Amino acid sequence: MMKLQSLNIRYEDRSIIQDFSLEVQPGEVISIIGPNGSGKSTILKGVSRLIPYDMGQVFIGEDDLKSLSVRQLSRKLSMLSQANASPADMTVEELVSFGRMPHKKWYKPLDEQDALIMEWALQLTGMDRYRDRLVYSLSGGEAQKAWLAMALAQRPAILLLDEPTTYLDIAHQLDVLELVKSLNRELQLTVIMVLHDLNHASTYSDKVCVIHQGTIKAYGPPKHVLTTELIREVYGVEAEIEFKEENHPRIHVLHKI
Repeated sequence: MMKLQSLNIRYEDRSIIQDFSLEVQPGEVISIIGPNGSGKSTILKGVSRLIPYDMGQVFIGEDDLKSLSVRQLSRKLSMLSQANASPADMTVEELVSFGRMPHKKWYKPLDEQDALIMEWALQLTGMDRYRDRLVYSLSGGEAQKAWLAMALAQRPAILLLDEPTTYLDIAHQLDVLELVKSLNRELQLTVIMVLHDLNHASTYSDKVCVIHQGTIKAYGPPKHVLTTELIREVYGVEAEIEFKEENHPRIHVLHKI
């Protein structure tokens, strides 16, 4: 379980996130949505300690986030940013090997157990056939799967994804999201991801967290959260809601207000 209590995050003299509280159960897929500049990515950066939070607490299980070393945190949680870069001469297999670093002393080489976990991660993501390819030569969708394989090699309980479908075409967006959902089901992996597309959030999430101006506007199952009233208030657009699946509404945006 991950619990955020009264979290506040500031950039210099500007408050970005205010009094943010959220509880995520093991094995859930949570999508964080909201307009540009609402603080979605800031939440993930705070939870992964890429940026500090000045008030509040974050717990992973019984552990306070601030009490964990970088190595300890990396064994529990893995985060992929919007844009990930690797050296030009790095292969997919070499990239995935970095996922084992939190489990190794700096002077210890990778062993047979590490190799087995790397192979497992490559096969789960379908990247085993690309193991010798240079990461920079992959398509956008393939590269995202390679980074996912690296994250899985960490064997985290929680996976944070900051806009994992950015820069991908529609087919690759769905491909990546289907992979994330299958990993969630097979591994009981807890996933918290930032998404822009409301229909993607509705389809692939157990719960949706709507952020507006740095605070939580709504949190719960998609069918309860994604209403015409909320979309109008938060996004300033009129929309129609269609229920082809009981728990996962489909949103049709009509026009800007």
